[in-house]
Amino acid sequence: MVAQELSVTYWETRRTLSEDILQHVPPTAVLWCSDEARFHLSGTVNKQNFRYWAENNPRDLHQRPLHNPRVTVWCAVSRLGVVGPYPFEEGGETVTVTSNRYCEMLKNFLQPRLEEFDDSEDVWFQQDGATAHTARRSLGILREIFPSRLVSLGGDIGWPGAHPI
Repeated sequence: MVAQELSVTYWETRRTLSEDILQHVPPTAVLWCSDEARFHLSGTVNKQNFRYWAENNPRDLHQRPLHNPRVTVWCAVSRLGVVGPYPFEEGGETVTVTSNRYCEMLKNFLQPRLEEFDDSEDVWFQQDGATAHTARRSLGILREIFPSRLVSLGGDIGWPGAHPI
């Protein structure tokens, strides 16, 4: 069953951080919003990143096979377009997103793709608080690419991860 309630504290934190983004990221800036998701090749959907906004618990039951083929992909979107998808694979097999793999993607995939877009000084990057995203090395690379323009847990403008369970 999927049923989580957003606490008042969490709601206020999200609201405050959203207001920070509106105050500090200029309206003319490019904001790249990024994340990765796991897709099950059987058609089953990973419910981890979904939120249902409802007055009452829908009492939905979601069943899926224990082991089925899947792929994990990352992408970033902005008003300029889409960068990605980037599959996290090694040797044709899906792998876990670790800080080393995330850093490799940032340097060898994201950075070259960004050069294909507008080279504005006002380009920002947003990510959630996943451990691979907020590792020292990952944040260091992102600070080189987006100096003083990082929206992230531990970034120039804070942003939390997914809703705490």
